[in-house]
Amino acid sequence: MIEIGGSFRLPDIFSASGAVLREVGTTNRTRIGDYEKAIGEETAILMRAHPSNFRVIGFTEEASIAELADLAHERELIALDDLGSGALVDAKVPGLPDEPSVADSINDGADVVCFSGDKLLGGPQCGIIVGREELIAQINSHPLMRTYRVDKMTLLALEATLRQCFDPAEAVETIPTLSMLRRSTEELGRAAHALAEKLRTIVVGEEFLVCTDVGFAGGGAMPEHQLETVVVQWRPNEVSVSEAAAALREAEVPIVARVRDEAVCFDVRTLREDDFDAIVDGVFGISIGDEEDDEEEADGVSLPVIE
Repeated sequence: MIEIGGSFRLPDIFSASGAVLREVGTTNRTRIGDYEKAIGEETAILMRAHPSNFRVIGFTEEASIAELADLAHERELIALDDLGSGALVDAKVPGLPDEPSVADSINDGADVVCFSGDKLLGGPQCGIIVGREELIAQINSHPLMRTYRVDKMTLLALEATLRQCFDPAEAVETIPTLSMLRRSTEELGRAAHALAEKLRTIVVGEEFLVCTDVGFAGGGAMPEHQLETVVVQWRPNEVSVSEAAAALREAEVPIVARVRDEAVCFDVRTLREDDFDAIVDGVFGISIGDEEDDEEEADGVSLPVIE
C-alpha cells in the first residue's frame, strides 16, 4: 500500500515522490481485510506484487486483484498490480502453472498494471506500464520518466514482439521463449539425437550421451517448477568439466552450458538446429587441445563437411 506523506520513507524513488510504501498482512497470508485496516487519510494506492521470481509454500493466502480493485474504488483509491513476468499470451505449457495474465488483471479492475517486456512476454529487457489513460499520461509527464525511457532499438524489438501477440496461436510458435517452453520431450529427444550424432561424427574419440533432465523456466517466472527436458551430455577427455564449460563460454561464439552429473550438458530445449554448428565447433576446438597452438598443424585442420 502506498501513502502520500508520513514519517517512514523508503529511499530512492519513493522518497523522491514523497510516498511511503507500507507493507500489510504477513509473509504468507495477506487478506483483503489487512488492506482495509491499513487505509488511512493519506493512502493513495493499493498495490499487489505477484511473487514471480520466488515461491511461498505452505499455509498461504493472498487477496485477489478483483478484491483489491473493489476496495480501492470504494475508497476512491488507485489499484496497482505488479505482475512481474507478465503473461500476454497463454502458452499452455504442460506441467507448468498458469501465470496471471495482463488482460485478466485489467478486466478484474486494476487501474495500473506493471510487467516485464522480457521474461514470459519474450521481448527485449524492459518494463511496461499499462492502465487508465489519465494515469498513464500522468506517469509519462513526470520529469523522472526521462531517466526511465528505453531507446529506439528496444522499442523496435518490443513492437515486433507485441505484433506477434495479436494472434496467440502465432505467438506461441514464433516468439522463441514461448515456443521453447512448449516443445514436447519427443521433439526434444529427436533434436538431442541429431546433435549427438553430429558431435560424434566431427569430434571423434569423445563420448556424447542423450539423457533426460529437468530445467526451469527461469527469467523470473515460475520458480521451483521443473520442466522436463532432454540434454546431450559430454565428459571431455582432455580437460576437466569445469575447464570445458569455461572454454565454451569464451569460444568465438560463446556457448553457455550447464554442468551436471560431472558432465557438460547442452539442453536442446534452448537450442535451434542452426545453433548446432557453433556447439560442434566449440567442442571440437576444446577436444584438439594444444594442437591449436601449432600454427602449421592448425592450418591443416578442417572440419568434415556434412551434406
